[in-house]
Amino acid sequence: MPKLSETPLIHETARVTRSTLGRYTEIDEGCIVSECEVGDYSYLIRQTEAWCASIGKFSNIASHVRINATNHPMWRATQHHFTYRAGDYFEDAENEDGFFDWRRDHRIHIGHDTWIGHGAIIMPGVTIGNGAVVGSGSVVTKDVAPYAIVGGSPARLIRMRFDDRLVTRLHDLSWWEWSHSQLHERIDDFRNLQVDEFVEKYGS
Repeated sequence: MPKLSETPLIHETARVTRSTLGRYTEIDEGCIVSECEVGDYSYLIRQTEAWCASIGKFSNIASHVRINATNHPMWRATQHHFTYRAGDYFEDAENEDGFFDWRRDHRIHIGHDTWIGHGAIIMPGVTIGNGAVVGSGSVVTKDVAPYAIVGGSPARLIRMRFDDRLVTRLHDLSWWEWSHSQLHERIDDFRNLQVDEFVEKYGS
């Protein structure tokens, strides 16, 4: 496997369009990424699809995840896309730009240091807070609080990773803003210190 660097690593079978990728990012085999921002150090593993999403730094996105599984117009006589993609079906017809604008208004926001498990589906308009975990196979229809662990279909709170005090201190610390050299220097502490020890050592 090639070493990660400031230049994003995009597998030859992946398709990335109209997107911005940060440093040390990886887009793995068969992924489709469109109209997204992917923050530094984040990665998307095999066959994951993401559209119209803002993904923070250090986000760990497993394989076969669907980010922004778009909605159809259930309020119309038909839900089929011949109405909003009319240009694909009829001569002299135009696609319905307003419908796609409506979809873009429901952008996904995924925070820093998040973990999205294998096969999870993130529905339109959802915000997933910093440090949150989404269990494998979950269908996320509502916002997920920072440092919450959710799972199921629809996803529900399983437990919090840390108590409110630690969550606040981790937010205040915002280690995801540290430089590459700081991350390197402190890797042993990431590995070996308990979370409360970590924030005590590096918190203001």
